[in-house]
Amino acid sequence: MKINFNKIKKINFNEIPYKKKIILGVVSAVVILAVAGGVWTLHSKNKNGKNANAVYVNTVKQIMNPGGDAGRLNRFAGVVETQKQVDIQPSQDRVVKDIFVEEGQEVSVGTVLFTYNTEQDNDKLSKAELELERISNDITTKRSAVGVAQQSGDQLEVLQAQTELKQSEYEKKTKEVEIQKLTDSIENSEVKSQIDGIVKSINNGESNVAYGSAEPSAFMTIIAMGNFRIKGKVNEQNIGAVMPGQQVIVRSRVDKDIIWKGTMTEVDMQRPENGNENFQGGDPSIQSNSYPFYVELESSDGLMLGQHVYIEPDFGQLKEKKGIWLDESFVVQEDNKTYVWADNGRGKLEKRNVEIGKHDEEMFQCEIKKGLKEGDKITFPEQGLKEGMKTAVGKNNELGMSNPPVPDEMPQVDVPDTKNQAEETIEGEMGDEQ
Repeated sequence: MKINFNKIKKINFNEIPYKKKIILGVVSAVVILAVAGGVWTLHSKNKNGKNANAVYVNTVKQIMNPGGDAGRLNRFAGVVETQKQVDIQPSQDRVVKDIFVEEGQEVSVGTVLFTYNTEQDNDKLSKAELELERISNDITTKRSAVGVAQQSGDQLEVLQAQTELKQSEYEKKTKEVEIQKLTDSIENSEVKSQIDGIVKSINNGESNVAYGSAEPSAFMTIIAMGNFRIKGKVNEQNIGAVMPGQQVIVRSRVDKDIIWKGTMTEVDMQRPENGNENFQGGDPSIQSNSYPFYVELESSDGLMLGQHVYIEPDFGQLKEKKGIWLDESFVVQEDNKTYVWADNGRGKLEKRNVEIGKHDEEMFQCEIKKGLKEGDKITFPEQGLKEGMKTAVGKNNELGMSNPPVPDEMPQVDVPDTKNQAEETIEGEMGDEQ
């Protein structure tokens, strides 16, 4: 499997439509990972002395159906959640007395969620009212004292009496404000829902601080009904697979033919979560933080809150095409012949001549008019394949040789001398200035 990088045609991505760029990016990543993974497999298997070499094949139907259960298209796991939620925190200086709802209960605007304990407020109100009565009596007495001082003609005594009166009047106003606050607190001891929705969670523990966060978690969370969106997750290894603005297909896990369409949004890097990413085709042994991303749906009809779904890029795989369509990379044109590598029906590899029909420029696919049926098994062409080789159905959609020959040498890539190039550029600019 010797690769000559000098013969690879350079691609100008600026001349490629947006959808083709996405497909090329995915195909390029798969090819690079396949080469890297293949080299590792070659060395490990040959080192262990395993000389058996089977060619993994899969049916044309499986290969044609990238969105199906056995398809080759990577998908994300997702869950339906609401667009809006309300987090409720109790007042820090008040104590919750009774909770009137439970998790999962539907609530409407005005539904009483919980009440505060008002015993302390009632006690404070009674004491404040007594204080107000005493202050009012003091004001009456001090007003009389001001009159007596004015009759005596002693200006110093008058000034002192007036100052004490103003101080008592200020205390009265302050106490009246305090009483009003206590009265409002008692009258508003019920906390009611501001939206129609479902009670998602109730945190009635002693601590309202979420694990791994310095911020307190909500005492109660209510999620709005309707206006659903899909939440998926990526990690550091596959974050590049999420492209904001990319069209996606959302599939039911129960019935793959039930779908919704939407658009990917930005990855929320501010809210990392511990654990593996929900990404089909990823390496489950890799432990890393995962980050949520969201899909804005064109329509959420038929979805249920909390429903689990699959998310896959929309590359046009839903377009109805009659007949057999394969990626152009499966078709080999050599010596005026067009063929694919196929199982001959007896567990051996053969070159199956095919006739090409139409081409799909956007999906890089071609129509197979003759030579293949959906039940026929084929493999991906690679260096080293020979007719008569043993075939086997690949698990997890594997294609290609199980133990390909070790290449004579690793691919050589010419690295430009950027240092000398930079020096020549600087010297050229200095010469121009002179």
